[in-house]
Amino acid sequence: MGDHGPQIKDDDTYEALRDDGASKAKAARIANAQASDTQNPASKGGSAPPYEEWTKSELYDRAKELDIQGRSDMSKADLIDALRNQ
Repeated sequence: MGDHGPQIKDDDTYEALRDDGASKAKAARIANAQASDTQNPASKGGSAPPYEEWTKSELYDRAKELDIQGRSDMSKADLIDALRNQ
């Protein structure tokens, strides 16, 4: 088990997620949320509406925040798929 640097707050969780096939970015987000006392990534649901209720512009902005490649050529359905599979 390695030290993944100061940007990763929970190395064990990060490595387990990577072993399960999660992307580096996704594993880092979850591991850091898991290490935070103010976040609970294991709880289901949230206050945000489902992606289907978002506008294409809102979906695009979220995809931009997550640096999803090819987002400018995606339809609304493509953006939803990309965000869910990030």
